[in-house]
Amino acid sequence: MPQTPLDLTEALIRLGGIKLDEADLDTVLTNVVEVAKQTVPGAEEVSVTLVQGSEAYTAAYTGELALTLDTWQYEQGRGPCLDAATTGTAMLAPDLTVEGRWPEWASRASGAGVTSSLSIGLPIQDAVVGALNFYGTDRSAFDEVIGLAQALAGYAAVALANAHLYESTATLAQQMQAALRSRAVIEQAKGIIMGQQRCTADEAFAILARVSQDSNRKLREVAESLVERAAYGPGVGRPHT
Repeated sequence: MPQTPLDLTEALIRLGGIKLDEADLDTVLTNVVEVAKQTVPGAEEVSVTLVQGSEAYTAAYTGELALTLDTWQYEQGRGPCLDAATTGTAMLAPDLTVEGRWPEWASRASGAGVTSSLSIGLPIQDAVVGALNFYGTDRSAFDEVIGLAQALAGYAAVALANAHLYESTATLAQQMQAALRSRAVIEQAKGIIMGQQRCTADEAFAILARVSQDSNRKLREVAESLVERAAYGPGVGRPHT
């Protein structure tokens, strides 16, 4: 028995309920395609295409057929999902048996049992664009629901952009924290050398750099070893926790 479609309000509540601090980008993408399939009548399969530079890939999909249909477009370098992603517009193909814009792909798609498609551009970030792709087995499956699909795609684009930004920001924060920890341990090591060698900060850093080069180890690793030896004594490793 077919599942009762979600109305747009329910769909937006589902998408808006995703907590970015508890969900990574893949989880958000999976939610988008599942909610889209449940919301847009006639959608047998749904996928999200992401394009960065000249590289395109399917980031989420509801079934293998959607992935196959996308992949055929990537192989040919053209198709509705690629055109929608690069132009930011909607690409509606009501009848793939007579579709002339992408004849080779349309022929393969209709041979696989898909007779209509709708791809809607998703502006995500300056360097990343995408498309929300709907595939149907009935002709003109999306003619009457394109407005609904566009409204859903617009909200999905915001959710994806926020998730992408959150993930990028979280990664940047982690990198900054690692850099600060690295700088702190290097400063500790310099202080130890200055106390032992009665030298300046610049001379202490030069000693660290020389040991790093001679031992082919990162400066941070040399500094960590020195700090550990100073804390726990020569030949004594860090205690197990």
